[in-house]
Amino acid sequence: MADSPSVVWFRRDLRLGDHPALLTAADRGPRAVALFVLDDALRAPSGAARLAFMYRCLRALDSQLGGRLLVVRGKPEEVVPRVAAAFGAGSVHVSTDCGPYGRGRDERVEKALGDVEFVRSGSPYAVTPGRVTKEDGEPFKVFTPFSRVWARHGWREPADTSVSTVEWMDPAAGTGGPEAIRVPDDPRCDASLPEAGEEAALEHWESFLEGPLHNYKRDRDKPGRDGTSRMSAYLRWGCVHPRTLLADLAERSGDGPDTYRTELAWRDFYADVLWHRPETARRNHNPRFDQIQYDTGPDADDRFTAWCKGETGFPIVDAGMRQLLAEGWMHNRVRMIVASFFAKDLHLPWWLGARHFMTHLVDGDLASNQHGWQWTAGSGTDAAPYFRVFNPVTQGEKFDPEGDYVRRYVPELAGVPGKKVHQPQDQPPKGYPAPIVDHAHERQVALNRYGRIKA
Repeated sequence: MADSPSVVWFRRDLRLGDHPALLTAADRGPRAVALFVLDDALRAPSGAARLAFMYRCLRALDSQLGGRLLVVRGKPEEVVPRVAAAFGAGSVHVSTDCGPYGRGRDERVEKALGDVEFVRSGSPYAVTPGRVTKEDGEPFKVFTPFSRVWARHGWREPADTSVSTVEWMDPAAGTGGPEAIRVPDDPRCDASLPEAGEEAALEHWESFLEGPLHNYKRDRDKPGRDGTSRMSAYLRWGCVHPRTLLADLAERSGDGPDTYRTELAWRDFYADVLWHRPETARRNHNPRFDQIQYDTGPDADDRFTAWCKGETGFPIVDAGMRQLLAEGWMHNRVRMIVASFFAKDLHLPWWLGARHFMTHLVDGDLASNQHGWQWTAGSGTDAAPYFRVFNPVTQGEKFDPEGDYVRRYVPELAGVPGKKVHQPQDQPPKGYPAPIVDHAHERQVALNRYGRIKA
């Protein structure tokens, strides 16, 4: 409808810069309503840290909008059409959601909107899932060839958008719509979270560009150093778009920028895998692993609890799990170590560990999380061979050689010097648990179980 306003429905894109949906909204007319829907289907499985960070990002976005963010609660297929009707909107604009739930939700919303146009623009990824394929149109199952085609395909330049791209309407101007609510108060959260919002994301990125990026290839696997970007939470909530980062990386040369670009390609790859195989969010990508034996019963439950608390008696594992609880984040190398320990030392199904991560991670991205876990468990695409079982002691000694990371998160070991911190059973400090399993034995158990499904 000519001169009718638009609704810009924010989801995983809590920013105003480089926002394609703002451009399509502006094409329809100058006025727009900024909307966020509190969807209990997404809130219910989220932990306190995850919710607190999302709420803070929403408050930051509302501040950028001058208090004009309309927040409502309910099922999107019910409340979004009511918002559109309340403002006489002719179109609803979103960033494409590529996840299994989001795709189904958006289909329901589009149907419920009737004659109101539902416009998808861009996505949370540099290249929208489904666009990078083999020459025969089939999806890639291995990262390296995907990354080559991904780089050749390329991506658009950042969109020139800001708070002034459209004229934001007063949320009180609509009549008959769902009740407007304020952003909820943060739940009680003991985790130390990063500053939230677009401005914080861009400031943090600038600091990384001027500092750790140069040595990123060398330092990114060393959890005791601040060698990673810590941008994952901002990417997860769309406080910054990956192509904004890629545009800045294009202006720099060297191993650091090249390696970081590859990490963004991994993010797009896992999103592409999930796009083509949405069932792999919960099931093995390789169905052969449906037959593998897992441990069950009270002892398995006790070991799961010890892993969650960071009380396994393996220092690098415990440090990672305690970092997760303390910060809602874990170093990527340590994520692989604790996941390998979970799947191959404790013999527990990867999806239980992945669910625990998704509950606590501020940066919990379904595609990256689930397929990262499957990579480690051996059941995913491009997976680490199942017979590659990380030894948690030697992994700690290799990537945290001075023990700084372990001592930071496991205070019981603060007095153990150097790399000895990775084998505290030699002189067990008071209050630190003995190892809950014998790694050499459990490694052989894992290999035997894999051998039975290998044929």
